[in-house]
Amino acid sequence: MDIMDQKIAIVPGSFDPITLGHLDIIERAAALYDLVYVAVMVNSEKSYMFSMEQRKRIAEAAVGNCPNVKVISSEGMLWKLAKELGAVAIVKGVRNDVDLAYEQTMAKYNSAHYSAAETVLLPAKEEYLHLSSTLVRTKILAREDLSACLPKGAICEIQKVFPTTL
Repeated sequence: MDIMDQKIAIVPGSFDPITLGHLDIIERAAALYDLVYVAVMVNSEKSYMFSMEQRKRIAEAAVGNCPNVKVISSEGMLWKLAKELGAVAIVKGVRNDVDLAYEQTMAKYNSAHYSAAETVLLPAKEEYLHLSSTLVRTKILAREDLSACLPKGAICEIQKVFPTTL
């Protein structure tokens, strides 16, 4: 299939770090679209435990078994990235009403700037409703087991950054 014929989606996020909940959304998007870009992005309102490069490597390790998923990083606007990549969808996961309200606002903004990419909101599965990168960062600092929160590949990459942890 020619790249021009592919249905391309973006799953954006700060992924600090990527969780099993994120991975579930990515895998579900990969089943719906020909090519999925996991876009490790910057949110100026957040401070990060991991650098952009580390977050990208952790995400790459997490999605290693997904052949139609590529991890990229961007410090720009999501709608510009979607336009640049020719994406037809921006896929986001939602855990609750707060996530939903935020993502609906962002969807309107992105659509106003680049209407060719539809925002697709996927509800989080029940087993991932409690998961957040904030929770995972707390567990990392407390040296707690991460196997119920993170993909194995992600844990291996995090151990390179925090070798005495986990």
